[in-house]
Amino acid sequence: MADQRCTVQGLTMTKAGGKQTMATITTSTTLTVPDLRERWLPHKERLNATGSGHPTAVRFHRACSWLEEVERFHTEDQTDHALIFRWTAFNALYGQWDLDRHEPLADRQSWQVFLSRMLELDTTGHIVSLLNEHRGLVLAILGNPYLNDYFWQNPCREKAGKTRQGGRHKAEAWYAQKQWNRILDEVVDRIYLLRCQLVHGAATLRSGLNREAVRHCATMTGLLMPTFLLVWIDHGADEDWGIMCYPPVQHGAGDIRRRRPG
Repeated sequence: MADQRCTVQGLTMTKAGGKQTMATITTSTTLTVPDLRERWLPHKERLNATGSGHPTAVRFHRACSWLEEVERFHTEDQTDHALIFRWTAFNALYGQWDLDRHEPLADRQSWQVFLSRMLELDTTGHIVSLLNEHRGLVLAILGNPYLNDYFWQNPCREKAGKTRQGGRHKAEAWYAQKQWNRILDEVVDRIYLLRCQLVHGAATLRSGLNREAVRHCATMTGLLMPTFLLVWIDHGADEDWGIMCYPPVQHGAGDIRRRRPG
């Protein structure tokens, strides 16, 4: 797990024993969490100039704290943990607070809006480059019937085959039509299904049944998260990312008011 570092730009799969491996990533440009923090530092200092706890800076800090822990993993059997931790980092960025219901907004609704904004802000094309460079991985995830909600409506072997073919065919069409928002949304949706299985006790830790799916999804989140953070640093520091869930509360603080960026 130590070689699954945060990566962006020029992403390539390595080969082990003549076979392509999804778990090991090497790149010409590799950004670790310390690298991302250093790049973010000028924005952090500026945002916190009027007082600590700016929501945009807190979101970034929370995300990096979870990604940094993944960088300490050293064994393959921690892939389940890597997926959960990387999704938690993602959640730190997209999470929204519902002022009317006094609870977080639904995950899917929140991350769909977030992904659309990421693509809009990414004028340098990091995300599209990632999707093109790792097309094989994307197709593997979208073609996996066990990561598709449709399959679980009535799971059976025959349906698995149809779902696999249908998912891959649709994905190929989306690539041909350059529907990047659709591709990104669908990939994250499949990862979310697996994340829910792991977090809600619908899967066994280190299960042999879902090893391929977990490896693929953990690898994909390992590629997406540093890319999102790079876009956040370069284009999102002054964006309004909405009301953050559960803001930090200092001991002895008086009235705590929810704070929007800006």
